[in-house]
Amino acid sequence: MAQIAEDLFLLLVDNASAQPALDGSRREHVLAAAILLDLAHACRVRPAVTGEPVPEGRLVALDAPGPLDPVSARAFALLRAKPLRPDAAIKKLGRDSQKLLVTSLTQAGQIRPTARPGKLFGRSRSFPLTNRDRVGAARAALMAALFDRTPPAPATAAIITVLHAVDGLGALLSLNDRGWRWVHARAGEIASGSWVDESPTALPEVNLAVTASAVRQALVQLA
Repeated sequence: MAQIAEDLFLLLVDNASAQPALDGSRREHVLAAAILLDLAHACRVRPAVTGEPVPEGRLVALDAPGPLDPVSARAFALLRAKPLRPDAAIKKLGRDSQKLLVTSLTQAGQIRPTARPGKLFGRSRSFPLTNRDRVGAARAALMAALFDRTPPAPATAAIITVLHAVDGLGALLSLNDRGWRWVHARAGEIASGSWVDESPTALPEVNLAVTASAVRQALVQLA
């Protein structure tokens, strides 16, 4: 399951309009980045390092046991065909990232895509949640990490990292100036990889943090 990307999309549509609360290009970029981070947490992708035949920093596909979900499979195939710079991978994946996630979440019974009355085109669709159990847990984990300094789970850390990189936390939170100063400081800590030191970690978490650093830099450049 593409937990990071799916949880991120559910958080973005968890509002009164049931439409993603982030503008088009930033939404494409963060969803694509989240899909890459799902692959990283599954140890299916990492940045190349000095001394490898691939240029340093390019994302390379890794063979690992087990099947891939449909959302992650396209990204893995793209990188398996050719290692790419993080920004290039994000741009290529961003075009179809929302479509793939909507299909996956609809099939899982998490959302119910609905055409808005009087509208004819794809932008007019809304994505009401069928229940709030999953998004409620994701939101509670995000709030605890940001406000209570609870060590975040990998998926929560990844979501905070990609949103912070595009100044997108405002899509989920409404705060006063003092609250935003706190959130930006704490989100910056998490995005820098501090969460790896806050919690017991193994290879998947370390690989996620290393890949998230590269993806974060690409998102900042694309913003």
